[in-house]
Amino acid sequence: MERWASFDCYGTLIDWDGGIRAELARVFGDAQADELLSRYHELEPGLQQDGALTYRDVLTEAMRRLGAPAGSEHGLAESLPGWRAFPEVPGALEELRRRGWKLAILSNTDDDFISASQVQIGVPFDEIVVAQEIGSYKPAHRHWEEFFARTHAPRAGHVHVGASIFHDIEPADELGLKSVWINRTGESAAVRPTRELADLLALPETLDELVPAERLEPPLVPPDL
Repeated sequence: MERWASFDCYGTLIDWDGGIRAELARVFGDAQADELLSRYHELEPGLQQDGALTYRDVLTEAMRRLGAPAGSEHGLAESLPGWRAFPEVPGALEELRRRGWKLAILSNTDDDFISASQVQIGVPFDEIVVAQEIGSYKPAHRHWEEFFARTHAPRAGHVHVGASIFHDIEPADELGLKSVWINRTGESAAVRPTRELADLLALPETLDELVPAERLEPPLVPPDL
């Protein structure tokens, strides 16, 4: 049986909050950055709700609503290709590939952004589903429907990994999928994932626990006659 791990990208593999906060600090000043980051998180789901905007447009419109000065509203979108992967991510993903896991990204983003972020991550993926392709944003279920349609991944051999309860863990729970919550900030949540980790360091062992590798039975040796 194939084993598949699907990942949210921003917040799970790429330092999303760090990237957004740095640009907000540049445009508005460091003193306002934390408050505006919280406001950004409130704005984004509404901008994504009907799936009509590209993620570039979501970032730009969010900056306008936050009050960015004229000419600065494209700053978040322009900064995204430089957002860095969390330090442990490349090693954890490489180890998963070594153990035979296939890797996918299910992301609320655009083709060009995810291409840039793959360079930051530095590890190849076997499948990528982005919002721009399917006209839908998580927590809607379309990303998972498209993933299973493309890969024919066995549900028993699949685990979804994400940092957002709202975007990833809740819909995985609704779909009856195994999930790992990457809870980097020590949040609490009513919906419980299958497993919870602070980062990806122990992810290879955790996924192997959830979906053990199939062991080949040794060939039968006929008895001596």
